[in-house]
Amino acid sequence: MDFGFDKRTEELREALLDFMDGHVRPAEAVFDEQLAQLDDRWAWDSVPVLGELRAEARRRGLWNLFLPGEEGAGLTNLQYAALAEISGRSIRLAPAAMNCAAPDTGNMEVLSLVGTEEQKTQWLEPLLSAEIRSSFAMTEPAVASSDATNIETAIVRDGDDYVLNGRKWWITGAMNPNAKIFIVMGKTDPTADRHRQQSMILVERDTPGLTIHRGMTVLGYDDHDHGGHAELSFDDVRVPASNLLGGEGDGFAVAQARLGPGRIHHCMRAIGLAERAIELMCARADERIAFGKPLAEQGVIRDWIAESRVRIEQLRLLVLKTAWLMDTVGNKGAHTEIQAIKIATPATVEWILDKAIQTHGAGGLSQDFPLAQMIAGIRTLRFADGPDEVHKNALARTELRRQAAARAGR
Repeated sequence: MDFGFDKRTEELREALLDFMDGHVRPAEAVFDEQLAQLDDRWAWDSVPVLGELRAEARRRGLWNLFLPGEEGAGLTNLQYAALAEISGRSIRLAPAAMNCAAPDTGNMEVLSLVGTEEQKTQWLEPLLSAEIRSSFAMTEPAVASSDATNIETAIVRDGDDYVLNGRKWWITGAMNPNAKIFIVMGKTDPTADRHRQQSMILVERDTPGLTIHRGMTVLGYDDHDHGGHAELSFDDVRVPASNLLGGEGDGFAVAQARLGPGRIHHCMRAIGLAERAIELMCARADERIAFGKPLAEQGVIRDWIAESRVRIEQLRLLVLKTAWLMDTVGNKGAHTEIQAIKIATPATVEWILDKAIQTHGAGGLSQDFPLAQMIAGIRTLRFADGPDEVHKNALARTELRRQAAARAGR
C-alpha cells in the first residue's frame, strides 16, 4: 500500500506551502484591515490584497485547482485533496486566492457538467477567471430542506420563459453585489416521480422580482468576509427558457453530482483548519503559565494535544481513501465513504477546536484569536450538504443491507 503522493501533487504541495507561508498568512491581517475600510462590507472580493494574492496564485499555477478536465487544473480528487487541506489552514483567504472557494466551485462544476456552450461562455468563463461570483439557491425556510424533494419554489414554463416563485434562505455569498448569477433549484413538475420534480435554472442578480431581504448570522457571525448568507425571494421572476440547466427533472441528480466533490473539498479544508488549531493550541500551551508551570506540562493539556493528533490522522486517512475511491470507482461507488467523512469530519474538527479554545482560556472566545469564528464555521458543516442525521440514516441503511446480504450468502 502506497501512502505517498505522486510527483505532480508533491510539486503543487511545495508551491502551495511556499505561497501560504510567503503570501497568504502574512496577508490575513491586511485583508481584515482593508475589508473594514470598504463602503460595502459584503463586497469582500474587492479587497486589494486579495487581488494581489490572486495574481500571485495564477503566476504560480495555483488556480482553479478544484476543477478536473481542460477547464480546470486537471487534477484527480486525491491530488486536489492534499492541496485543499493546505488551503484550509487559512480557510477564509487561501481558497478565495486560488479561486477554489465555495459556492463558486460547485457552481462551476455544474456549469462544466451540464451547461450549454452559451451558458459556459456567459457564466462559466467569468467565474473561472474570478471576474464575478455566484450563489446556489436551494434551501428554503418553509420546508425541511434536508430532504431536497421538499423544495417548493415553483419554476413554471410560460412560452419561451420560465417564471419563478418562492423563498430561499442561507444562500451563501448572495449578499455580495458581485454575485451576478444564481443557480436556483425548484420544481417544474410537482406530479412527477419525487426525484424528477426538480430542475435547476440560472437567474441573474438584477432580474426583476428577485429580492434579497437580509443577511443571516451564524452563531452571531454575519460571514461578510465571504459574502454572507442571504434570505431572498422570487416573485414572478421571468427568465428565458434557455437558462435551464440540463433538462426538466434533472435538478435532483445534478444537485447530488454537485454535492459529492463539494463534500470532499469541505472535509479536506476542515482538516487543514484543524491543523491550524493544533498549531495555535501548542503555541499557547508552551507560552502560558498556570499553577507554576507551562500549560504544556499539564497532563490534561497533553491529553488533548495527543488526542487531537490521533483523531486528525485517522480522519485524514479516511478522507484520502474516499478521494481515491471517487477517482477509481466513481462517486456512486464511494457513496458510503462520502457519507462517512461528512459525518466524521465536523465532529472531529469541532472537538479539536473546542480543546484549542479551552487551552486559550477566555481569549479563545474572543476576536483576538480565530478559533471562535472557526468553530462557528465548522458547526455549520453539520448542516451544509446534508445534516448528520440524514447521512447516518442512509449509511446505517446501507450497512444493514450489506450485513443481511452477507448472512444470506453464508
